[in-house]
Amino acid sequence: MSKRLVIVLWVIAVALGGLVYVVKSGQSTPAKGKAARKSGQTLFESFPGAEVAAITISGADGTTHLAKKDGKWTVTDRDAYPANTQNVNDLIRTIGDVKVVGAIEDAASYSARFGIDPSAAKAEDRGIELTFANASGSELAKVSLGKSIGGSEAGPMGPMGGGSTGRFVLNQGDKSAIYRTSEMFSAVSTDPKTWLSEDFIKIEKPKSVSVTVPGKGDIAWKVSRDNEEANFNLEGAKPEDNYDASTATPLKTLFSFAKFDDVVPTADVAKRAQPDQKRVATIETFEGSTYTLNITPAKAADAKPGEEPPAATDGSYFVTVDVTATLPTERKKEEGEKPEDAKVKDEAFTTRLKDLKAKLAADQALKGRTFELRQFALDMLLKGRDGFKKQAAPAGGPQGMQGMQGLPPGMMMPHGATPGPGTKAGPVEAVTPPIQVPAQSEDDK
Repeated sequence: MSKRLVIVLWVIAVALGGLVYVVKSGQSTPAKGKAARKSGQTLFESFPGAEVAAITISGADGTTHLAKKDGKWTVTDRDAYPANTQNVNDLIRTIGDVKVVGAIEDAASYSARFGIDPSAAKAEDRGIELTFANASGSELAKVSLGKSIGGSEAGPMGPMGGGSTGRFVLNQGDKSAIYRTSEMFSAVSTDPKTWLSEDFIKIEKPKSVSVTVPGKGDIAWKVSRDNEEANFNLEGAKPEDNYDASTATPLKTLFSFAKFDDVVPTADVAKRAQPDQKRVATIETFEGSTYTLNITPAKAADAKPGEEPPAATDGSYFVTVDVTATLPTERKKEEGEKPEDAKVKDEAFTTRLKDLKAKLAADQALKGRTFELRQFALDMLLKGRDGFKKQAAPAGGPQGMQGMQGLPPGMMMPHGATPGPGTKAGPVEAVTPPIQVPAQSEDDK
C-alpha cells in the first residue's frame, strides 16, 4: 500500500469520526424551544410539596392567600379562619402528580389564546396563577392554569366548556412549552370563601328556643318542650294566639344541616352590619348546652373594581355564635337496673360524653367570628310570634282547590279558570309535556 493511499484513508477516518461526534452532540443537546417534559412525565421533575407553607391564588377576579399556621391551613383573607384542609392538600398533591399529555412549544408569544396571559383583564384570557412558597417566604414554584381543553382538541375552550378533557398549564420555571394535562383543576378558585372549612354548629336535641324583638332586648317568643319526643309549646300562649304546634316542628332539627355562605373579616363587619335590627336567639339543649346567636341584617358587599355595584341584600345576615355547656359528670341510674344493663349504659354514657366534649370544643372555636348566612338558613328564627298561628283553611273547604267544583282529589283547575258559583268544572285534560326525541344517528338508520 502506497504512502499516499494511507494518508487518504487517515483523512477519511478522521472526517468520519468528526461527523459521528457532531451527530451525537446534536442528539444530546435539545434544540431551542423543545419541550422539556414529555408526554407521560409529571409537570415537575420533583415538586417540593412537603415544604409548601403558603399558597397565593390570583386571577382577574381577585386573590386568595392560604397559609399554614401551627401545622394547620388557614385563609389569610378571612382573618386566618381555618381552611378546608382536604382541598388544600388535594391541590398540592395534584400539582405534584399531574402528568403532561402534550405540549405547545414556543407558545409564550400567543399564550392569551390558551388563557395564560398575566396582563389580560378578562378572567378567561388571564387564567389563574398559583404561587407556592415555604415557611420562610421563599418561592418554591409558580404555575399558571389556563383554559380547558376540548375533547376533540379543536382548541382552547372556556373553563366550563362542554366535553372538556383537561387544561392548559404553564410551569413558570419551564418556559419551553405550555403543556396539556388531563387534570381540570375545577376546584381551584380565586374567591377566598371557597377555601374555608365548612364546619359549623349542629344543634342537637333542642329543649327551648327564644328570640328577641329586632333592635330590642324583649323576648318576641319562646317555645319549649318537656322531652325529645314532645312538641314545642309556645310560652304564654293565649287563645287568641291560635298556636299550631306543627309550625314549630322544624325547630327540632334547627341547624342540623345549616351552612354559612362566608366568614366576614372584622374590618368589613362595621361597614355592612345593621345593628339597630339585631335580634338574639337562645337555644338550650337537653344535654346541657346553651347557644347564643346574635343575628344582624347585612348590607350588600362593596363592588369590586370594574364591577357594577351589587343589589341591596335583603336575604343575608351576620351571625355570631357563643356556646356554653354544663355537661353531666355521671349517668343517672335507673331503679332496679341489672348489672349487665348498667355496664352497657355506662359505656354508652362515657362515649356520648366524650363526643359532647369534642363537639363543645369545636363549637366554642367559632366564638369571635362573624358568619354570613342566607335568609333561608335562619327562617325559623326570623319569624314573629304570628308565625306560629294556625293557618286558616283555604276557601272552598278543607281540600281547598283540589276538592272544589267536583274535581277529584289530586286534580287542579286549569290556570286562570274561574268558574262561577254552582258552575261545574268542564272536562279535565291531562296534557303530556312534549318529549324531545334524539336525532337518529347514521348507525340507527
